[in-house]
Formats: sequence, structure tokens, C-alpha cells
Amino acid sequence: MAIITISRQVAAHGDEVASELAKILNYKFITRKEIEQRIVDLGFSRDKMEKYDERKPGFFASLTKDRDEYFNYAQYAILEAAEQKNAIIIGRGAFGVLQNVPNNISVRLVADEKTRIERLKKEFNWDEKQAKQRIQESDVNRSGFHSSFYNLNVDDSSLFHMVLNTGMMTVDMAAKIIADFVERKVTVKEEEEGNKIIEELLKAQTVVNKLSHEYHLNIDFMHVTIEDNCVILHGVCDSPALIEQALKIIKQELPEYEPKANVSIIHDFKQFQ
Repeated sequence: MAIITISRQVAAHGDEVASELAKILNYKFITRKEIEQRIVDLGFSRDKMEKYDERKPGFFASLTKDRDEYFNYAQYAILEAAEQKNAIIIGRGAFGVLQNVPNNISVRLVADEKTRIERLKKEFNWDEKQAKQRIQESDVNRSGFHSSFYNLNVDDSSLFHMVLNTGMMTVDMAAKIIADFVERKVTVKEEEEGNKIIEELLKAQTVVNKLSHEYHLNIDFMHVTIEDNCVILHGVCDSPALIEQALKIIKQELPEYEPKANVSIIHDFKQFQ
């Protein structure tokens, strides 16, 4: 029926609410670990995950091909999870990937600092200083992650269907509020339209991954969109021949669509390695 994407502050009971919500709706809760493992299975090195996974990449890390590789695989893993339908996906900017999908319900979970500190102290047997440091580090990283990869301000409440303060309600209450909203909000038409969009987004991301990681075409800032019966390639490169090669591959991979290019050609463009 719906895809529920949950963004959360550290110690805002994101996993707990998602788990309870899955029980109420009989949905599949796709955990953070499952998405992480899928990104690795697709080909991204686990050793590099800590530079990019739900954190703001450093200056040099943000300029390397590893950044784009992580982003491509993460988007694919999220879309693949969404394709399962009736799923709950937590973190990694999933609400940004699916923001234009009609049957996606995006939820932000927050809590006041005092509550978050007490939860971390209890869970990890930390003192107050350690808990505060963890909160500050997590908030900066998650804000930087969403800004760097999606150009979104995760603290902008207008990006979500609802923002719930789990410092003011129980896990059970929060899960029931979300479940009630999902059952009232998502229509059959929205579900059908959403499923179609997810299918097209997954096709587009599959093509991007093939062009980047199987054919190793050096088109920077590459992404693909599907509009009507056309597959449109976007990006920056230094060679018209490279664009022609990419369009031929797209035609092979998606013969039912007409391939088109919207790629900027800059002859002295230098790819970051």
C-alpha cells in the first residue's frame, strides 16, 4: 500500500518506532544493516563505508569517484527496497530518493536533547559528556550527509508528512499515529502511480550503475531520468563520442525507450579520481 521512509535523530527511537509500526501494519521493516549490506553486495567496499554512510564526506572524499559510487549503490538499494512494496525504510536519505513518489509517507522523528542524552546514557552506560558528544557528532554528520548528497535540509519540517517528538510520546503512540495516517492518506490511485514511478526510478538507476561501474564511462554527475517514452542521460563529460557510446548502451538495456542526452560537454573537464 505505502512506502514509509523514516528520518530520525540519534536516540529518537527510530528503530523502535519502525519495528512497532511494521507489526501494526504487517509491513516489512528494512533495517539500516540490511541496506548497508546491500550496498556492499552491489560492489561498494565496506572499508569505505565509514567515509560516506550517513555522514558528511570530508572535502577530498567529496571529490572522488567513491562518493558517486556510494551514492549510486545507496539509491539503488533504497529503490530496490521500495519496490518490495509495503515497506518501512529508515535513514540514508530515503525520503529524498522517494520524495516525488505519491505513496511514500515520510516521517521525521526527533526528541529534546535532555531525553536523547538520558537514552544514550542508559543504552551505552555513558556519562553526560559522552552522550552530548555523540549527539553533536551525529547531528552534524546527518545534516551534512543530506546536504551533500541530496541538497536537502533534514531539519526542514516541510519535507515530511509529519514530524513526531518521541520525547513527548511512547514508541507505541508514535507508531499508531503513523499507521493511522498511512491508512487514511494513501489511495489505490496513489499506490498504482507510486509503484510505476518506483519501477522507472529503479530502471534509471540500474542504467546509471551499469554505465558507471560495468562500462566505466567517465561521465561525471551522471544521472538518468525517464519521461514519457524517453530515457534522458544527464551529466558532464569531455567527449561527444562518450555520449554516443552511453546512448547505445541505454538503448540495449532499455529498448522500449528512446534514449536522449542532456549532457554538458566541457573539453578541458577533469574527472576526479
